[in-house]
Amino acid sequence: MSYPGAHAANHPDRPAVIMARDGQTRTFGELEARSCQFAQLMWAAGLRRGDHVAIFADNNIGYFDAYWAAMRSGLYFTTVNRYLTAEEAAYIVNDCGARVLVASPAVAEAATEMLPLIGDCDVRLMLGEATASHDVAGFDSFDDAIAAYPAEPLDEQPRGAPMLYSSGTTGRPKGIMRPLDGTSITDPDLVGVGMIAGIFGIGEGSMYLSPAPLYHSAPLAFTTGTQSMGGTAVVMDRFDAAESLAYIEQYGITHSQWVPTMFSRMLKLPEEARAAHDLSSHQVAVHAAAPCPVEVKQQMIDWWGPILHEYYAGTELNGFCYVTSGEWLERPGTVGKPLIGVIHICDDEGNELPTGESGTIYFEREVPAFEYHNDPAKTAESRHDRHELWSTLGDVGRVDEDGYLFLTDRKAFMIISGGVNIYPQEIEDRLVMHPKVGDVAVFGVPNEDFGEEVKAVVEPVAGVEADDALATELLAYAREHLANYKVPRSLDFRDELPRLPTGKLYKRVLRDEYWSERSSSIV
Repeated sequence: MSYPGAHAANHPDRPAVIMARDGQTRTFGELEARSCQFAQLMWAAGLRRGDHVAIFADNNIGYFDAYWAAMRSGLYFTTVNRYLTAEEAAYIVNDCGARVLVASPAVAEAATEMLPLIGDCDVRLMLGEATASHDVAGFDSFDDAIAAYPAEPLDEQPRGAPMLYSSGTTGRPKGIMRPLDGTSITDPDLVGVGMIAGIFGIGEGSMYLSPAPLYHSAPLAFTTGTQSMGGTAVVMDRFDAAESLAYIEQYGITHSQWVPTMFSRMLKLPEEARAAHDLSSHQVAVHAAAPCPVEVKQQMIDWWGPILHEYYAGTELNGFCYVTSGEWLERPGTVGKPLIGVIHICDDEGNELPTGESGTIYFEREVPAFEYHNDPAKTAESRHDRHELWSTLGDVGRVDEDGYLFLTDRKAFMIISGGVNIYPQEIEDRLVMHPKVGDVAVFGVPNEDFGEEVKAVVEPVAGVEADDALATELLAYAREHLANYKVPRSLDFRDELPRLPTGKLYKRVLRDEYWSERSSSIV
């Protein structure tokens, strides 16, 4: 199958999504009707194939109404991190050219603040019950708006696609755009079926637990992929280690997806809490997003059994590696063999390296896999100089004699904190605008719980005293302009930062001072 409407015809009362905490449910019949109504609204508003709709929301059941409406209208669907400031969120809405913005009451304050900052986005809808308590200035009620339209499919239903954002070294988030495939939403999605059903065994009757934010690529793909196969997505509003285990038992969870930090949190629960629930329904636990410490994964396999399935891929989906528990136990630390793309390991000059040597990881595809929206320079940077169909995310690794990939480093100084990618340049670009900052370097330092945390090292302008008062002032400034998870957790001062004559910051010199040994999360 390829979309919920196919299941609504045969099983209209089957839950397509359940919100784990309060049990709020959207059946396949309801999801089909509401996504049709929203599709009709957007068509009436003039949106056509290739246009964009953005959503700025917490884990709200209405996320799926909006997603499937876009997918059945040939639209690009852009998610906005719910923790971004109004300024940061507005940039993404403007950059993707969204004609429609959907928000939720949980982000109402930032959503209203961003309205003067966004351009040609005339349709602005607020999720939630159509009551006075959800009235938000500048937004119409989503429920009231779609109620005026028929719950019938559009005459034509070209398949849309997500266009999600990932920050780059320029500091601004970059939209990852893949071409629309020209199919209809009613056509089988062979790639999606191959990934969701063929690899992970998700199908009708599956109960998939999603403990992560829906604005991230993997949670969005796996929850909607589960729905496309006729399964039920059980969505947590936020991750909680003990509650996760309780939900596995309560909902008879068969499949789930995690990041390594979640494993660490669950492993640290008291033994009585870990043993309090029946987990026998749980068949497949997928993990990705960040390298998992070998000891953590080994402990999870000892606890849950060999049900862990790991993959390595980016939102760009230029390649995809996969490994089962059995394979991993034979080669601890591997992220698997490629199922999508052919791996090439290259040195800094682009020359392919022998087996076992570490270098930049390139994936070869038959056609270009993606481009960065409005940024041809960054798109070109992701391609190999001599092989147009080879692309990289900037990660470094090696391949063993059997073709298994091991990550030996990460994108240059990208911080992975609790499975979330944080890009230092964006933080540096903001801090350097403070009048008392002469230069700044941001990088990750060890954090026992999250793997890494954000550290800033600042060179004050001449004549400014580097003291606690200045540190407090700069961190407050950062909190005003950046999402909380990007704000440095600590800040140090230096008289001069190590810049090369070319102007390039020699950040490794600084970073290495804070890493007495290689992080245990890097294999």
